[in-house]
Amino acid sequence: MTLFDTLSARRGSNTLLMNLLLVLAGSLLLTISAKVAVPFYPVPLSMQTFVVIGLGLALGPARAVAAVLAYLAQGVAGLPVFVGTPPQIAGIAYLMGPTGGFLIGFVAIAFVAGLFARMGFDRNPVTAMIAALVAGAVIYLPGLAWLGLFTGYGETLLAAGLYPFLLGDVAKALLAAIVFPAVWKWVGADEAR
Repeated sequence: MTLFDTLSARRGSNTLLMNLLLVLAGSLLLTISAKVAVPFYPVPLSMQTFVVIGLGLALGPARAVAAVLAYLAQGVAGLPVFVGTPPQIAGIAYLMGPTGGFLIGFVAIAFVAGLFARMGFDRNPVTAMIAALVAGAVIYLPGLAWLGLFTGYGETLLAAGLYPFLLGDVAKALLAAIVFPAVWKWVGADEAR
């Protein structure tokens, strides 16, 4: 069971309206995270991957994927939800740009993190970190494959789309290892199992 499943079972709030509101809230949280850059080395951190991992761990695969798809649909529709919009123009052209594969990778992250949550990986710091690292790494498959069309494949691709982000991925996984077990403890869900 995910955090949402546990809390909604206690409160009887797993309704269609609640699920729609969660999907919308998740897409809005992704939009906010796209607009905030945290100073970090060697590149500033976008907290988007952490938010996507968090959506998966908290909501499970279906709701998290729905939230990511809603976010992507908003961007494709021209809403300024993506990093750098405005002044860049959102829309399908943005998704077809160099970062499009990473954006599509958000869907895979949400799904994988959600599966880990269903297995209870988010309840313990070690397994939460493993879940966050593995789910976060999934973004590199579509992200690098697509980015390579713009940079070429090889060392240039890795220098542009992988190496600068690895330390940030570890930091986000550490954050997930702290946050999610603490939330489970706070809601008393370990005793509810």
